[in-house]
Amino acid sequence: ESRAASASNKEINIQWYIPSVAKPSNNTETKVLLLYAYNTNPVKISNIKIFSSVSVFSGHLWIPLARIISLREKLSDLKEQVEILMQDSKSFSTSVPTSFLEQRETLKISPSNKPKMSDVKVDLDEKTEEIAKRCLSEVEALFSAVPALSLPLTKIPFDVTLQSITNLEDMFDLANGCIIPEGTLFNWIISLLH
Repeated sequence: ESRAASASNKEINIQWYIPSVAKPSNNTETKVLLLYAYNTNPVKISNIKIFSSVSVFSGHLWIPLARIISLREKLSDLKEQVEILMQDSKSFSTSVPTSFLEQRETLKISPSNKPKMSDVKVDLDEKTEEIAKRCLSEVEALFSAVPALSLPLTKIPFDVTLQSITNLEDMFDLANGCIIPEGTLFNWIISLLH
């Protein structure tokens, strides 16, 4: 029972393993191990000795450390751009006067029904969209068996929200890893791992 696990929704768990003291020879680059596990249906595991499920998957990938660090910096910059766009759109929408009726309707909405600001889809400007496509193309190349054959993205494959970009940045946090819940980002990452 102490080793039981459950997941009430679909989610992917990402962890990193950085090999200690063993240094690569001069002609090979340092690599880190990406460990992942995800479920495609709700799961409750009470006994690991008899557990078998067709909806739970796990695996690992060796990825060059330098590429992870570089990608994480780019994702951090992308997150900053998304935050700026959100601030700009928020200040614009608050500066536009609303009618008395619209204000009354807004007041009727309970806080629990309103989506969190971090879950609101962000309209990207051209520059930020290009940055996002480059970052996501790099993510695809990292997970590709043959990186040289992966093509640059022409469309962003998930809904861009502050939360999805934060989750993506956290995914490449070597110290902590992350859990990504069900959603369009989850679906995209799962498609890369197949």
